[in-house]
Amino acid sequence: MPKHIIIDTDPGIDDALAILLAAVSPEIALDGVTTIHGNASTEQTTWNALAVLELAKASHVPVFKGCDLPLVKESLLGPETHGNSGLGYAQLPEPATQPKAQHGSDYLIEQIMSRPGEVTLVAIGPLTNVALAIRQEPHIVENVKEVFIMGGAIQHPGNTTAQAEYNTYVDPHAAHIVFHSGMPMILTPLDVTYQCIFTQADLDRLLKIDSPVTKFIADATRFYMEFHDEYQSIDGCVINDPMTLALTFMPEICDYQNLVVDVDISTGVGLGNTFGDFYNYEKKKPNMKVAMGVRPRMFMELFLERMEKLAREIS
Repeated sequence: MPKHIIIDTDPGIDDALAILLAAVSPEIALDGVTTIHGNASTEQTTWNALAVLELAKASHVPVFKGCDLPLVKESLLGPETHGNSGLGYAQLPEPATQPKAQHGSDYLIEQIMSRPGEVTLVAIGPLTNVALAIRQEPHIVENVKEVFIMGGAIQHPGNTTAQAEYNTYVDPHAAHIVFHSGMPMILTPLDVTYQCIFTQADLDRLLKIDSPVTKFIADATRFYMEFHDEYQSIDGCVINDPMTLALTFMPEICDYQNLVVDVDISTGVGLGNTFGDFYNYEKKKPNMKVAMGVRPRMFMELFLERMEKLAREIS
């Protein structure tokens, strides 16, 4: 039986790749997409989600617009990383579908409460929608099946500040609510995602298939590769979000530790810093499972095979 998944996302180049991976993976039933501010405004990320689903011939998947702003701090968008549209150099047609009227956090509540133990949430953007849903209906905590979160940097440098990863830094207060909620969580921090590099050789392999899908991937990731090269001296680009999505049906990609994880919400240089108490100094019960080891080419081979499959279907 496919796993019922809702993706909460801020597309975003690698978010878009995660949506494509979900659309082509038979292990997944993609029930809906909720959008959030982050890599671009919520208005833009909603448009992007609709357009990417249409590209994947999955426009039947409903999209719900979520929060426009973080809970407390000022907004921080990512045009230098993802381009002004959020999709790099890629240009997609105006989507024929529209987002649903229901707010993203209300949709999360409705789905999780109406199907206890069935819904897996994949949260690959700032956690504002999820935190708001918890505040509105605390019982989603025990009714969600599991929550996969792309965020944080445990023993890895930050990619937005010296200590903070982008999704967590954009809304650290939301992350704090989610991390302390008691939900069954699996975290994929930069410690593992930054080992999953999509290279030019990988792209060249995909471009052997002439398809709108491979053209989109090429145009989107070219911007992303330029950013990674200029700012982080990475040859290729890091595709954090598809790896997180892949763990929903191929957990063996990673090795995990049960940890007490928290996020710094104090003002100052540590804001958004996600840290694990490896020695459990305060003798707390671990609040999440954290991916701390990864087999990057196992993931990349899966990703490339699935994108090749989708590209052949959509030529």
